[in-house]
Amino acid sequence: MRARDCKIVATMGPASDPPERLAMLIQAGVDCFRLNFSHGGREDHARRMQAIREAEAKAGAAVGVFADLQGPKIRVGMFKDGEIKLRFGEIVTLEASNEPGEAGLIRLPHPELVNSLEAGDILKLDDGKLQITVTEVGRTQLKARVDFGGVLKNQKGVNVPTRRIPISALTEKDREDLAYALDLGVDYIALSFVQHPEDVREARALIGDRAGIISKIEKPSALTQIEEIVELSDAVMVARGDLGVELPPEQVPIAQRKIIRAARAAGRPVIVATHMLESMVEAATPTRAEASDVATAVYQGADAVMLSAESAVGRHPQSAVAIMDRIIRAVEEDEEYWASLPRDMTPPQATTADAIALSARHIADTLGAASIVAYTSTGSTALRVARERPRCGVVGLTPIRETARKLALVWGVRTVVVDDATDVEDMVAKADVAVRKLGIAETGDRVAVIAGIPFGRPGKTNTIRVFRVE
Repeated sequence: MRARDCKIVATMGPASDPPERLAMLIQAGVDCFRLNFSHGGREDHARRMQAIREAEAKAGAAVGVFADLQGPKIRVGMFKDGEIKLRFGEIVTLEASNEPGEAGLIRLPHPELVNSLEAGDILKLDDGKLQITVTEVGRTQLKARVDFGGVLKNQKGVNVPTRRIPISALTEKDREDLAYALDLGVDYIALSFVQHPEDVREARALIGDRAGIISKIEKPSALTQIEEIVELSDAVMVARGDLGVELPPEQVPIAQRKIIRAARAAGRPVIVATHMLESMVEAATPTRAEASDVATAVYQGADAVMLSAESAVGRHPQSAVAIMDRIIRAVEEDEEYWASLPRDMTPPQATTADAIALSARHIADTLGAASIVAYTSTGSTALRVARERPRCGVVGLTPIRETARKLALVWGVRTVVVDDATDVEDMVAKADVAVRKLGIAETGDRVAVIAGIPFGRPGKTNTIRVFRVE
């Protein structure tokens, strides 16, 4: 079992497909895998899902999997010559049409976007390399000034940081991919293009309780309602790719901190993603700045950090995982890390379960307990304890393998699938066996156990017990 608390997510791809490579990635430190539905066919995702479950069984530990939906991709249309040149200060025309554009005329096959724009709105093109600002709104056309010029080619992406675009977060492709991913048995669905709490509600109506929802925060409009979005989600992702296009570079670290704080306050797992060890797509070692970037996310209390191209198509996927593992361990050995974690904690809610979770952490700290063991059916009890960031970590005992897999994304939680306890003595006995099996407690160590009595009824955390390992 991992001797660290922050988890590692790796994106599946050609570089991680071979079964022996997949086993090595889990051994190196991967806790959860991402299936990227922006790339590859359904047969690829099905094959990868089966391979992950086979590797999970051999490893003997719960491994999480989430499907990352593509979301709507807003792009410019085609051009008669394949591209046009935008010159600084030039005034160009925008028009909603599927016809090819030409010099001075950009056609957008998205009438809902064109109709929502107003003077002063900024459009960033081709991942932010080019930028125009709307100066005039007409009945069928818009005028815009070129702020950053360059060559604009066919079907390059469009980002609109200044406006909430009236487009659903789920395209028809996403809906089909969503149904397919649920049939595959993924643990979470990552929802792209979240702009508003209603986007999460729409996804929840389709998903129900078949999988958790990870809301990807990549739009500035989502930041204005981050608390409500987090509350409606099962987890959130700091998706720094599009977020870095739509926000000025100096604002991205601030947004990351804000999202992590909101997630921690609500007790939701939070993943920091994109460009974490980007140079390792080719190089065998990361840059010093990348190592510092990963460490910063860990210091801020993130539940997980994610590899994208590094593990999907990189030349050194196992090394990338191993180095990320080493960075996390180094941070978690730093006393300043443990001193800083409580600064972002929020007061518990006035519920029995929250009071029990907080008490368990205080008891563990006071007694120097080896672990806190949480009996959990849905995962909520383990999540509550993890929210308190106990230094001894959390062992989640659950009779439901799907719950164990979801907890693979949660800070500090190591899971064991066991039958539910029948009484208090059985509860202690199973906890004793689990901490010994995981190698985190020895004879004479104290362990705190929390559970709900009567057993087998989810959402009833009301009991705490301390015992010595015998």
